[in-house]
Amino acid sequence: MKKKLFLALEGIDGSGKSTQLKLLANKLTGEGHKVYTTCEPTDGPIGKMIRDIFNHRMDGDHRTIAALFAADRLEHLLHKTEGILKKLEDGFTVITDRYYFSSYAYHSVHMDMNWVIEANKLSAQLLRPDLNIYVDIPPEVSMERIKKDRTSVELYETLENQKKVYTKYAEAFEREKSKEKIWVVNGNQSIEKIADEIWKGLNSIV
Repeated sequence: MKKKLFLALEGIDGSGKSTQLKLLANKLTGEGHKVYTTCEPTDGPIGKMIRDIFNHRMDGDHRTIAALFAADRLEHLLHKTEGILKKLEDGFTVITDRYYFSSYAYHSVHMDMNWVIEANKLSAQLLRPDLNIYVDIPPEVSMERIKKDRTSVELYETLENQKKVYTKYAEAFEREKSKEKIWVVNGNQSIEKIADEIWKGLNSIV
């Protein structure tokens, strides 16, 4: 397996991708990779603005949110010291919790997917993942996990919205499958089994 991979973990809320990110990072480290993990929205100024909207500390139209994500993603890639491109240049394998497929799925619920893809076109041109890993769970399971694990619910975390996002993920994957490497994993399994399937996908595709 080559070093300096760029991997994106995707899924609706509650899919367990954050847990899988940590397990995958540990596995890759054990295989000799120098690993950098990150997430979107970022902890930068634009990302903090997005989080404030999600947590109802600020108001924001869905179109504004989509544009903020596109800007935050570019900063995520291009930051001179902490950007993904810089980390890859420095020899890291980078794993991100969410990338542009999250925007395609979440924002196209509220606006045309063509606009969302176009808004993120520069990010896709700068860097496509070696593998997009999608942890697949039903929306009903998503909401069960959110209600169990969270003390508060964020902007997009409703069953109706999760159902729409789930559908939009499938639509986005179908639209972009000729350009992207996508590995779908059944998220209704044990944490260990999901991790094994992710590792299998990594070894068979990249």
